Amino acid sequence: MRPWIVAYSKLLRLLPQLFLIYPIGQGRFSRWYASRNLRYFQFHDCIPVEHNILMHPFHMLGRSWVFGGSLFKAMHGSLVTSSLIVETTENESLMNSVTGFGQEEETYNIVAPWLFWPIDLPIC
Repeated sequence: MRPWIVAYSKLLRLLPQLFLIYPIGQGRFSRWYASRNLRYFQFHDCIPVEHNILMHPFHMLGRSWVFGGSLFKAMHGSLVTSSLIVETTENESLMNSVTGFGQEEETYNIVAPWLFWPIDLPIC
């Protein structure tokens, strides 16, 4: 199974737990959402309106760090994945060649992903 399928399937496993199993443990279905989370949503609706926290320079800086870091990790992960050298023989399977078990040559070239940065950065 592909890693992104596993990552997105965690949300599907979380939703039944959040909306079915947790209210059973609390003993009620009808008022769980309102009593637990309504104050949370009211708080998050009032604070940005009253204090204009979204336009604060430190908040903007933090958001740029978060989104920039996620962009960096996504680009690095895609470049690492694309630079895997896959060579199979009759005695080893595709899984063993990707992970590098039983190979004499290296599977991952540490220099290859950095060669694509000048090409990829103008696109972003």
